[in-house]
Amino acid sequence: MVEDKSRLMRIRRIQNKKRPSFRRYESWRYKKLSKSGWRKQRGIDNKTRRKTKTGVKSPEPGYRNPKAIRGLHPSGFKDINVIHTKDIDELDPKIHAVRINSRLGARKRIALIEYAQEKGFRVLNLGISKEELMEIEGIDEEELEENEDLDEEDSEEDQTEDEEE
Repeated sequence: MVEDKSRLMRIRRIQNKKRPSFRRYESWRYKKLSKSGWRKQRGIDNKTRRKTKTGVKSPEPGYRNPKAIRGLHPSGFKDINVIHTKDIDELDPKIHAVRINSRLGARKRIALIEYAQEKGFRVLNLGISKEELMEIEGIDEEELEENEDLDEEDSEEDQTEDEEE
């Protein structure tokens, strides 16, 4: 199943590259139509409706993704929106990936991320850069650099001791 899934994911990537952008007819001509999505053409002489070569491509069933992977995240996991820790308890880390709800504050979000990572889930929207994470944990970059310098000095001392022996 895993090999089949990865093969289908590759097929989906290729299909997405080949799929045309389904633009609304004459959206390039009128600015007010450019933001609206696809609409089926109903004119009697419309080239798109008659499916001539010169017409715009219409959405059809043949452009769909394989059914087994339809709706999956590009990583291959099912994308699940989570608000509480009890939502995570019902899920399987081999099948599901967790997306933390955007309405949660920083404190609850961090607790939920830690809980999800303990359980072995992949968190799709960590949304925290390294600097923000250090601020939250109360670690300054200077302290981190000092610790790295100390580690390097210790490793150099260990090497000199090994050479003396």
